[in-house]
Amino acid sequence: MKTSLSLRHFLLALAVVAVWGTNFVVIKLALGQMPPLLFATLRFVVVLLPMVFFLPRPAVPWRNLAGYGLLIGVGQFGLLFVAMNGHISPGLASLVIQTQVFFTIGLAMLMAGESLQRVQWVALALGAAGLGVIVSHTDGSTTPMGLALILLAALSWAGGNLVSRAAGRINMVAYVVWSSLFAVPPLAALSLWVEGWDALAAGLQQADVFTWAAVAWQAWGNSLFGYAAWGWLLSRYSAATITPMALLVPLFGMGGSALWLGEGLPGWKLLAAMLVMLGLALNLLWPWWARRWQRR
Repeated sequence: MKTSLSLRHFLLALAVVAVWGTNFVVIKLALGQMPPLLFATLRFVVVLLPMVFFLPRPAVPWRNLAGYGLLIGVGQFGLLFVAMNGHISPGLASLVIQTQVFFTIGLAMLMAGESLQRVQWVALALGAAGLGVIVSHTDGSTTPMGLALILLAALSWAGGNLVSRAAGRINMVAYVVWSSLFAVPPLAALSLWVEGWDALAAGLQQADVFTWAAVAWQAWGNSLFGYAAWGWLLSRYSAATITPMALLVPLFGMGGSALWLGEGLPGWKLLAAMLVMLGLALNLLWPWWARRWQRR
């Protein structure tokens, strides 16, 4: 595995995290015209169709596909879209959702017997401190409910990470497409139950070109391009080389929200971002630092 990114591949990784980060702005704007669960449903419909007819089903059990589809489709994106519909600002959502790293570690400890290293405890404490800063400053743009929903979305994402890891080395794009079979029906049912037929009909009637472009961007930009490019890079470089790039997602998320939506960046928000990202960076980079230290 290569450990040094070429300029071309660095720019590809940067494009992926830029898409993932600025996507929170796209979500916020689209939610102004469409109910969140309907928006999530359409996202996975476009992921599923027509690609399911062109990509062979990955060689994994149906229960694995179902688990991933439910956790990522309903748990992660369903809750994320509901939270961003007036309960949390896009910039903070892009930051808090990255706590999935800590949840992934915790679930691995509980389910696979993995132990937590001392450095990881420090990283967890930094992340918790950052969340504490956010909790102490909840206001009209970020509510306790919004923060709780994003944390549940991050927990669902972490569960999806463990399910996909159990699937082994597969075509990730095909995996995302076929797992969407299990995301669409429950999201559609929840949309009809929670939001009601009138809201669904009004959302579809009010949707303009931008709204449908946002749905397509969610499916093709984030899921198909993002996963395909990220998986391609991970197959050619060590995880320690690629995964730290994900730390730039909140920077693009908060920067894009400030630039296009006028979201403020007061001192407390920057402090929270610094603490959470320091924790994430420490957790992601300490194995690389440890290996280099041992070689000396």
